[in-house]
Amino acid sequence: MKPEATAPTQPTQPLPSVQLKIARGSSHPWIFQKMVEKPTTRLPGGSIVDIVDRDQKWVGRGFYNGHSRIALRVLTSNPEEAVDAEFFAKRLRRAISLRRDWMQLDAVTDAYRLVHSEADDLSGLVVDRFGDMIVLEFFSAGMFRVRDWLMAALEQEFPGSRFYYFAEEHVGKQESFDCRPPALPEPGVITEHGLKFRVAPGSKHKTGFFVDQRDNRKRVADLSAGKRVLDLCCNSGGFAVYAKALGKASEVIGVDLDEQAIAMAMQNAKLNGATIKFTQADIFAWLRDAIMHKHKFDVVILDPAKQTRDRDMLDQALRKYTDMNRLALQVVAPGGIFVTCSCTGLVTEEMYLETLRRAAWQAGRTVQVLHLSGAGPDHPFLVHVPEGRYLKAIFCRVDG
Repeated sequence: MKPEATAPTQPTQPLPSVQLKIARGSSHPWIFQKMVEKPTTRLPGGSIVDIVDRDQKWVGRGFYNGHSRIALRVLTSNPEEAVDAEFFAKRLRRAISLRRDWMQLDAVTDAYRLVHSEADDLSGLVVDRFGDMIVLEFFSAGMFRVRDWLMAALEQEFPGSRFYYFAEEHVGKQESFDCRPPALPEPGVITEHGLKFRVAPGSKHKTGFFVDQRDNRKRVADLSAGKRVLDLCCNSGGFAVYAKALGKASEVIGVDLDEQAIAMAMQNAKLNGATIKFTQADIFAWLRDAIMHKHKFDVVILDPAKQTRDRDMLDQALRKYTDMNRLALQVVAPGGIFVTCSCTGLVTEEMYLETLRRAAWQAGRTVQVLHLSGAGPDHPFLVHVPEGRYLKAIFCRVDG
């Protein structure tokens, strides 16, 4: 879809004010419901408001949502800065300049993250670019309410782009807004390190393609020459295609339970002239069978989907991570490389290293950590907002 030709105008009347129960003693953009006085007048979810502390001192301006656990998302602490269409255009230009002018990502790919929520001072918004398509994902009612401003500003930076936006169902419930995405766009093709991949925004695989693993895929390719490679939870085949088409692996096998993902992976292999065997299977059953038949691989990648969003389910998620790592380690050839990933934000790097230690002990393998990685630099995080750091990728050498 195309954005509106002109963005809506900012109301001229004074903004409503929301008072805190506390003094503002943090620069974190999230202020939780328990810290906020309920406004005397009902405000629509995602309203732009002035924020005052318990002593009526002005401390910021941002989105208010009385239905959300995160009642306030602070956008600015500058009293002279209006939160209007130009505000969002300026923030977007700054975020885009970081990727294009400083990171020089256009020389590597036409698919990368343009906005990474809090890290780009746009709490509740993620924007990915896929060639001529720009995909917005909303995590707050406020960002959804200003979507026309956002798309108009993005159109200025990327003329002629197609637009798609969405919010996951659980976000819509938590934030109490009804995001009805436009018609699904036709899948496109993006280029990354000279390789081609089909992307399908609107599928169940987030914005359409996992651009966060770009640098890790390249590192795997660099390790794959002449090797036998196994890509577990292969999704649309990113690691597998890199290993075969760029890394010149001797053999590559990809395994995923999702039929739609396997179909896309096959298309991506064909796009790059890569001969890869993709199998639709549960990795637990597949690995147990591989272990029984004593199959070994020189390079094994394990990149499962997020295991939980609920802190109460964290222990269960960690047990599942331990089980899948224990099995995967048993098919790594002695002296081989194991790349294990977690995109569960609640799982810290320290937790995941401890999970790997437990799995290695149970599998009877010795794991030598070579490199700790995460999402690419187009997915930055702020030191005072560690929630933005979600992806862990551990590169190891396995013996024993």
